[in-house]
Amino acid sequence: MQTMESHHRIPLAGAGAMPAFLAAPDDPSPAPRPGILVIHEVFGLNDDIRAQARRAASLGWVALAPDLLAALGPRPLCIMRAFRDLSRGAGPAFEALEAARAWLAARPGVDPARLGVIGFCMGGGFALLLAARAPYRAAAVFYGSVPKDPSALDDACPIVAGYGGRDRLFAPQGRRLQEHLEHLGIPHDVVIYPDAGHSYMNRHSGLIAKLGAWGPMKVAYNPVAAEDSWRRIADFFREHLG
Repeated sequence: MQTMESHHRIPLAGAGAMPAFLAAPDDPSPAPRPGILVIHEVFGLNDDIRAQARRAASLGWVALAPDLLAALGPRPLCIMRAFRDLSRGAGPAFEALEAARAWLAARPGVDPARLGVIGFCMGGGFALLLAARAPYRAAAVFYGSVPKDPSALDDACPIVAGYGGRDRLFAPQGRRLQEHLEHLGIPHDVVIYPDAGHSYMNRHSGLIAKLGAWGPMKVAYNPVAAEDSWRRIADFFREHLG
């Protein structure tokens, strides 16, 4: 499916605005579509995340990728603030993501009752917590951090997730997520890909790609695991978003 794209600034509480990238199907269908919030890795809104949003739009959804780091101040402080908010489960990062969700829900052509969220690494951690506290009907969590206490996921929406088995830091998080969701009785599809490392759905270049591949997380794009993950996202979201 062909897509169209545009750039926006989402007003934030108090003052300022957050840049965001919007991708949507390029067809004349008048029927409202599901809206998908795409939350980036620690590297911010870059070419890879825009490509992920386009991929979501190619499946028939309206995808919004906000630049969360831009909402939290200059680098590297914004990164520290994002992880601080993620660890405590509250703060300006969550307020900015809620502003993005509300903006997307109000967008013409979006069905506000059919919202989903996709997150990668840091964004996966945010997506997981949002699954339990915001009006999403499905969440996709990829190599994101998982709370130790399963009660943090009480009443979470259905969750599809993926982790790399070669990622020594986050593969255990994937197993923990599966245990939590089974304990809570939340519909889920969690896969740990044995041949994949961290960020296996994301394409990095330069120094990040070179250094990441040698560390304990084995950061590297894995086309087989990435394509299977997108297949699972498509099937899972169509089941739960309609």
